Amino acid sequence: MSNEGRAAKILDALQNDLKSLCMETKKRYPHIKDSCEEAIIKVRGAAMNPQSSLAQITSQILYPLVQAAETKDPKIVKLALAIMQRLIVADVVDESSGEHVVETLWMLMETGVEELKVLQTVTLLLTTSTVIQGPNLAKALVLCFRLHFTKDATVVNTASATVRQLVSVVFERVVAEDAKHYQEEEGNKNDSDESVNLEELKVLSSSPPKTLRPAAADAYLMFQDLVQLVNADQPLWLLGLTEMTRTFGLELLESVLTTFPAVFYHHPEFNFLLRDRVCALVIKLFSPNIKYRASVPASVQQATPLDKPYFPIAMRLLRVVSVLIQKYYPLLVTQCEIFLSFMVKFLDGDRPVWQRGLALEVLHKIATQPELLKSFCTNYDMKPHATKIFQDIVNSLGSFVKSLFMSPQSSITSQLAGGGQGGGQGQSPAMLAGMPVGPGVSPQPAFFYRGVYLPLCVNIPTGQAKSSYLEMLDKLEPPNIPDGYGVSVAYYCLLDIIRSIHLVMMGPQATNDGQTGLMDQYKPTEGDRKIHEQLVNSAWCGLLSALTVLLEACTDEAATENILKAMQTFASLAGKLELTTPRDTFITALCKSCLPPHYTLTVLNNASVAAASSSMSRGHQRSPSAESQHPYYDAEVVAVGTALATPSLPVGAQQGPVMLTNKNLQCMRATLSMAHCHGGVLGAAWHLLLTTLQHLVWILGLKPSTGGSLKAGRSTTETNAVITTAVIADLPVLSSMLSRLFESSQHLDDVALHHLIDALCQLSRESMELAYTNREPSLFAVAKLLETGVVNLGRVEVLWRPVTNHLLDVCQHPHVRMREWGVEAVTYLVKAALTHKHNPPLKDNQKLQTLLLSPLSEISLVGHPDVRQKQLESLLHILHSCGELLHHGWPLILNIIGAINDNHSEHLVRLAFQCLQLVVTDFLPLMPWACLPLTVDTAAKFGSQTQELNISLTAIGLMWNISDYFYQNQEKLRASLTSDNQVFPDFPGVPNMPPFDKLWMCLYARLGDLCVDSRPAVRKSAGQTLFSTIAAHGALLHNQTWQAVLWQVLFPLLDKVRQLSDSASTDKVDQGGNILIHHSRNTQQKQWAETQVLTLSGVARVFSTKQKILQGLGDFPRAWALLLDFIHTAALSKSNEVSLAALKSLQEMLQAGRSSTVVSSGSSDDLSSSSSLQSPLPEDSIANWNTAWKVWHTIGTEVTKPPPEEVTRGSDAYIPSQPFLTALVHIFPHLFQHIKPRFVVSDFTRLAAVLSGCVSVPVHGESSPFIHPSFTDVVVTPLQEGVLQALTVIEKEITEGSVSSRAMVPELFTLLLQFSHYSCQAPSYGNVLTRPHTTKGSFYLQADWVTMNFVPFAERSMSMLVTLYQTTCAWKEVIEAQVLKNIIQGITMPLHKKYRCPAQTTWKLAITTLLAVLQEGLQLAREHPTHFREMWPVLATALESFLFSESPPPANQSSEDAERDESIDCQVVELIREEILPYASTTPSDFIVSIMVLLNKGSIESASGGDSECEGFKLREEFAKTCFETLLQFSLLAPTDFDVKLDGSAQGSTGNMDKLGAAPHATTKLAVTSLLHRFREVLVKYVEDEKLSGKAPLPRHRIAEISFVLKAIATLLKSLKTAPVEKVDSMTWAQLIGLYPHLVEVGGASNNGTPQLWRSLREVLLQYAQLLRAPVATSEADSNDNQVVSMVNGT
Repeated sequence: MSNEGRAAKILDALQNDLKSLCMETKKRYPHIKDSCEEAIIKVRGAAMNPQSSLAQITSQILYPLVQAAETKDPKIVKLALAIMQRLIVADVVDESSGEHVVETLWMLMETGVEELKVLQTVTLLLTTSTVIQGPNLAKALVLCFRLHFTKDATVVNTASATVRQLVSVVFERVVAEDAKHYQEEEGNKNDSDESVNLEELKVLSSSPPKTLRPAAADAYLMFQDLVQLVNADQPLWLLGLTEMTRTFGLELLESVLTTFPAVFYHHPEFNFLLRDRVCALVIKLFSPNIKYRASVPASVQQATPLDKPYFPIAMRLLRVVSVLIQKYYPLLVTQCEIFLSFMVKFLDGDRPVWQRGLALEVLHKIATQPELLKSFCTNYDMKPHATKIFQDIVNSLGSFVKSLFMSPQSSITSQLAGGGQGGGQGQSPAMLAGMPVGPGVSPQPAFFYRGVYLPLCVNIPTGQAKSSYLEMLDKLEPPNIPDGYGVSVAYYCLLDIIRSIHLVMMGPQATNDGQTGLMDQYKPTEGDRKIHEQLVNSAWCGLLSALTVLLEACTDEAATENILKAMQTFASLAGKLELTTPRDTFITALCKSCLPPHYTLTVLNNASVAAASSSMSRGHQRSPSAESQHPYYDAEVVAVGTALATPSLPVGAQQGPVMLTNKNLQCMRATLSMAHCHGGVLGAAWHLLLTTLQHLVWILGLKPSTGGSLKAGRSTTETNAVITTAVIADLPVLSSMLSRLFESSQHLDDVALHHLIDALCQLSRESMELAYTNREPSLFAVAKLLETGVVNLGRVEVLWRPVTNHLLDVCQHPHVRMREWGVEAVTYLVKAALTHKHNPPLKDNQKLQTLLLSPLSEISLVGHPDVRQKQLESLLHILHSCGELLHHGWPLILNIIGAINDNHSEHLVRLAFQCLQLVVTDFLPLMPWACLPLTVDTAAKFGSQTQELNISLTAIGLMWNISDYFYQNQEKLRASLTSDNQVFPDFPGVPNMPPFDKLWMCLYARLGDLCVDSRPAVRKSAGQTLFSTIAAHGALLHNQTWQAVLWQVLFPLLDKVRQLSDSASTDKVDQGGNILIHHSRNTQQKQWAETQVLTLSGVARVFSTKQKILQGLGDFPRAWALLLDFIHTAALSKSNEVSLAALKSLQEMLQAGRSSTVVSSGSSDDLSSSSSLQSPLPEDSIANWNTAWKVWHTIGTEVTKPPPEEVTRGSDAYIPSQPFLTALVHIFPHLFQHIKPRFVVSDFTRLAAVLSGCVSVPVHGESSPFIHPSFTDVVVTPLQEGVLQALTVIEKEITEGSVSSRAMVPELFTLLLQFSHYSCQAPSYGNVLTRPHTTKGSFYLQADWVTMNFVPFAERSMSMLVTLYQTTCAWKEVIEAQVLKNIIQGITMPLHKKYRCPAQTTWKLAITTLLAVLQEGLQLAREHPTHFREMWPVLATALESFLFSESPPPANQSSEDAERDESIDCQVVELIREEILPYASTTPSDFIVSIMVLLNKGSIESASGGDSECEGFKLREEFAKTCFETLLQFSLLAPTDFDVKLDGSAQGSTGNMDKLGAAPHATTKLAVTSLLHRFREVLVKYVEDEKLSGKAPLPRHRIAEISFVLKAIATLLKSLKTAPVEKVDSMTWAQLIGLYPHLVEVGGASNNGTPQLWRSLREVLLQYAQLLRAPVATSEADSNDNQVVSMVNGT
């Protein structure tokens, strides 16, 4: 709506209102009517003329209205006031009009007409505009005041409200005026205010100060009069105001002060009023309240009404004071000090309860304002010589709280006994032990202490003040204040003081929750810090004394929680300021609240001494036995456990069970929260806190588990704690809170962390002290040290040393549980630290790796096996989880692994070894080269440990793996290695050994040490590994390094083994357990023998395989000789095994040495020479082989030397074994290859002695079955084979080699003959009893030793003999040495023994040999008669011995065998026939005679030995026939007569005929005479036998024999008849003719003759036909013939 429209509407309404008034007054008050009509006309005119305004006609309109008011007619007055109000609302009343209005209203007030309408109009008049000022304003205000004191309640109330409103309006005008003035001032900067003259202001005046603008002047005068009125003085401006109540005045003052503080701050005049008038008034009015004491009898006090405290005034006064302190403190610092002192006094115990209540409410309002408290502290407590008001306030609150619980004993007992209701603190009726009971009663939050029960009866939100009694403005009498009100407000007051201090320190954004404590950054300025310190120092004693009582008394969980939070907050603030005493006392109080009453914890008592000393003077110390003086409320016990022993408790003293309540656990949670949120400021107080937690944990039975967290024990036996179900559920929460507490330590700064660690270490040391007395220790500190360490691994350098050093101390503790947890903590920490992601990364940080691993390493010094076990288990875990990161930590790791000794259990050793295995298999490439020697040493340590054999063996296997690694990574290692003397040991004698070689030497040296271990299996394994590595990788070594290998590893090893072997025991080894030990290993000496074998053969193999390199060394001959010396010693060992191995070693050396006479290897590695290595000097090589030959000969001589003559039992002497001798003999061919150029007859003689010695050694009975094959007749033993082989080599050299070697031939023949002789007579070995290899009879039981089967060997020797003779027979040396004679002599015995030879093959071979050598030798014998003269008689003897042997053939001989044997005899006769008799002229006649005797004997064998068949001899028909034919052949008959044999076959040859011509006459005669003599014998014998036999036929062979004789006679007759007459003597013919009668008798006697017999007889008889007449012979011939016949017949 537009302004014009609005104006028109107002004018319209005015016309209507005036018309109404006109109508009302026209009868009774015409003058008013007239005035109204005039006004209407004016209004109408104004409405019609837009230019005119209502303001111009206001006075005309007001005139009838004033008149109407004067009528005092209520109806008319009402209408008039309504029109006035419309004008006022239309804002058309100017100053003069306003004055009229005020006057009118004053008149109406005085007459008492329409009071409410009047008040309404005044309100409108003053609120719509500011035209009413000065006296008019005062008049209007007085009008309202006076209406306030009328009789009408409605009017009074309305007037009261109006006064309040208008007083505010007056001040609002000032605010508006100031705002307008400031705007103008900004526009016009030059204007300056006049200064205020305070002296003028001190004089009371009705005129305002000149410096005030109008509105301010009015307000000033009004406020001044209000103070005057309250002070019961006369007003100076509000004239006409006759009465005024003090309560109303105080309310108005409070209202103004509350609403318009800006006015008082901006205007010094008002400021002056406040200080000089208001404060003086307040102090004056306070007087009766201060002086009055409730406890002093009324008769003593003055009874004037003014002096007695009057609740309405006192309450309003405190309201004013509250406003003054809260709003005007900066203006009234001194005055507020007085007011606050009053407040403190109001809390005294002898004040009325309502007064204390009011004072508490005011104090609570103040306590919620942080800045106010800060100001108090700054202006009072921090000023020297000033009252410490803030401290007094807090202390008075503390005293107040304590006083509430200090009621007289009688009063309490009477109340508890149901006595009177009187007495100090009230008690609700339905109480049992101070707790409400009854159906449906839930316990009210309350405080119960020493029998006093005070409910918590108000609930005020944090940080707000909620007044109850300060708001009771309608009460004239003091209200009835309930029992718990005082303690409730004091409780909130204390909490808010702490909250406010917190806000002052931490800023308005900080909460009082405390959970953000970790994030609060407290960085004050120096000035602020001082203020904060003062705040804490002033407050802590009072707060502590009050809060400890309240905490103990509180029965409500929420209230308890609030108190605990407040205590935490305050302790943290003290901690931030580093005020240790307040901090520690609060923490001690918290800690005490966690534990049961009377708990003997000296640490808390000690800690509270400081607090006691400071608070005792103020009377705030709590009595330690306070709880015992009065009944204690029935708190819920939730856990019963045992107390943890403390050092102060005597050993053996028993502490009873201790009980924990819900509140204890709640306090425990608070304590945990405190430590969690404010750990950074606890400093030394950590010890208090942790000690308490340790005791609580102990009582609750929480035990440490992995990682350091605590868990409830699984059983009551384990914990000894009785715990309710509710708490059992709560235990995991407490446990996790504990863990979170220590996890939060990661947010602490380094200093705070050190405080925490120190406290834990101190706590742990106390536990260790306890454990020394064998009391069960608490492991809390150790567990939590671990937990703290784990969460702070990000700054591991800060905490590592202190934490691990202490834990290492714990590891050495004698108490099992203690050290168990110590090592658990150390190992867990190390594992966690190694897997933590460090920056820079752990892999590259050498210092950090060493730091982290050193505690694990130091555990090695601890003697307890359980600790070492845990250490090794952890190490294994570390290697698995992060071994690849630990580049720099390997020395420590290897030291840990290698820290084993023989005291450690098998399990420990196995664990450590698992670690080593892992290192060697997975991590060798990762470790720095400097650790490789250490790795070798560590592996060797495991090889030498004696706990577990398998580990030792596997460790040696690892050393083989290490050597493989060296080999495979040789290039990398050569590149990275340096000659660091600290890493490698010294190797004297090889000055510039390359580092890579040093690495190998470390390995070889360690393996060498293990080769002389006390356990055979280890020695064996180490030896095999050592020599295998040298064989496999020795080529990598520089040549000069071999010097070290030989002289520092191999030879010392040989020497050591030899010594230990010699000194080893021969007692049987105890076969502990079920292990069976083979008899070959059942003594230490036998076990060492194996080692000797291994080392010797190993070294020999090195010499053999690396000979080219070794020969390049300057002292190779010395090494060669030394090794041969070792071999010599070993070969003479009594142990077959060792001696055999020595020979094998020797053989290996010799085999390898074949090519060693010339070495041409140029080694590029040889640093000492640029040219290639020269081959060794020939004389060096010759000397080496000569040495070898001497050693071989010495060994052979010494081992084959027979025992002394007195020794007859083989077991009493050392007899070398067959394998040993075989090996010895086998070596010779290899050795001979090197020495043959220098091998002379003397050498051969020595060789022959050794070989024959070897062959003659018997075999032990037990081993003979293994040496004698089942087909003994064919095979030679290996030894014999070896001997033959050796001789074959010599033979080959003799026959194919240089002429000089031929000198040895006779010796060789001698040796072969000697061996051949063994076929019939085995050699003896000294006087040792032996038995033949074929017998097992009882006769031989005494002989343990068996003579070898020499037959095959002798036969082989014989065969060699033949071959050799066939090759060398024509040699001068052979002829001169009469070798043929010796051969024949040598084989005579088997020829003689024939069937009695041990083997039938022997004599057969012997005769074959004879035939073979005679084939070659007879011709030579005829050519060299001188040298062979002695041979012929020997040959004759040999032939006779064989052909007419005395040994009968076996009884079971088959006819085939007999025929075969006979054919051999025939061969001999053939030899005589073809090779001897034809050359009779060049053969000695004695020999020929003996041959003829033999032939004769052979041809007449059948006749002469007729009865010999029964003795076992069989007739040899063929043999006899052959002999006869031979005799016949050489009977000097005509050649043509030899065309036919006796049996009709072709006979003879032209060659034979030629020879016959040369046959001597005597031979022929001998032959014929012998024949005839033989015939006669046969014929006579046949006839006799035929007669005796009767009808039974004679044996077949007898018939054949007689047939043969008959044919022979016929043939002889035929031959003789054709021979020249002079050739046949008469004697012969006489003998032939003499046979005739016998022939006839044969015919007569042969009853049963065969056709063949008859045919032969017929033929012979026919031949006799021509002899019926005897031819004539000369007498000379007869005499010769007789002579020969007599020779043949032996007559």
